[in-house]
Amino acid sequence: MNTQISPDLFTTNAPLINSQRLWQSLMDLAQLGATVKGGVCRLALTDLDRQARDLFVKWCQEAGCTVTVDAIGNIFARRPGSDSQRAPVMTGSHIDTQPTGGKFDGCFGVMAGLEVIRTLNDLGLQTTAPIEVVVWTNEEGSRFPPCMMGSGVFAGKLDLAETLAKQDEHGLVVGEELQRIGYAGSRAVLGHPVGAYFEAHIEQGPILEDQHKTIGVVMGCLGQKWFDLTLSGVEAHAGPTPMSLRKDALVGAAHVVTAVNRIANASQPHACGTVGCLNLHPGSRNVIPGEVKMTIDFRHLHSDKLQAMVDELQQAIEQACAANGLTYELTPTADFPPLDFASRCVDAVRDGAQQLGLSHMDIVSGAGHDAIFIAELGPAGMIFVPCEGGISHNEIENATPEDLAAGCAVLLRAMVSAAM
Repeated sequence: MNTQISPDLFTTNAPLINSQRLWQSLMDLAQLGATVKGGVCRLALTDLDRQARDLFVKWCQEAGCTVTVDAIGNIFARRPGSDSQRAPVMTGSHIDTQPTGGKFDGCFGVMAGLEVIRTLNDLGLQTTAPIEVVVWTNEEGSRFPPCMMGSGVFAGKLDLAETLAKQDEHGLVVGEELQRIGYAGSRAVLGHPVGAYFEAHIEQGPILEDQHKTIGVVMGCLGQKWFDLTLSGVEAHAGPTPMSLRKDALVGAAHVVTAVNRIANASQPHACGTVGCLNLHPGSRNVIPGEVKMTIDFRHLHSDKLQAMVDELQQAIEQACAANGLTYELTPTADFPPLDFASRCVDAVRDGAQQLGLSHMDIVSGAGHDAIFIAELGPAGMIFVPCEGGISHNEIENATPEDLAAGCAVLLRAMVSAAM
């Protein structure tokens, strides 16, 4: 018989969770798609993803959870509360990876949620609100664009039918792949209440490690504006064409790359600017490039400053084109507004770190996470722990068992405080 949780249960600084069990779960999951360099390649909706999903479901059922799957393949493992009418307190993340991904990105959030349920079972304790651990489908977007697919559909930000019709580079379709691996579920994707949502995650950046802090209390997420830019000039012979008569698209692109970095550096704090892809045509050593396609990624914590960065970028592109005889096409590809997480969730994370005597600091997420979409439905917060060198989306991605256990212990306290 489970005992109802009392408010003073977690006043002790004892971690309660089983850190060895949490670590072993992460290592067992990492075997599915393990790479020779110690990372994981487990792309969304592949056979390896199915195996990982099956393992998660098995573990959750063994922990006494009821498991359901919705139409976009999100998996929900529910531990009942004493009040079935209460909206669930949720946690989770993703278990799909980048092609050269690591063991912890996303997977830590899912396994930490499972460890919360296992710990409550060990203690024989019952929350008032149900607890749910979620595996969100295709957070990475590395096989099927866009990223954060499952949480986006769940939050009503992405259309289900359009998302099910998305294809990978081989023409394989999301809906058909969900059917093939057995995770096209019957649960409706919309209309589910969220009492609160917490997501534990490695930082994927170097700040916590640099500041020697164990817990990042995530205040919010940077807004993002992404663009595809095409600069068009004239291909010509590299020898006979005088410098003064060239319309070199790559020279114009160089001005834009410089401008992106200048704008981001001038917009601190909390500003980032990146040109991640650059392709030129025709790509011959003795031909002046006639076309360049590039991507631009701007991020900032404040909407007005983010828009000011975009406005300045537009001016820089126009100046580069005027100086080099080019034309351009700038196409927006993503637009996520800055997000402030709910104060009660932020406070719950901070309180948990303080109760455990863990070093902590307020931090802002520069990356996109499923929590961004779920925050549209209810109060949400995130917990960061350090990762070695700030490296993620890389096979050498690493985090210590101690830091992961600390983050999970904070998650336990935050969820229990919301579910009492």
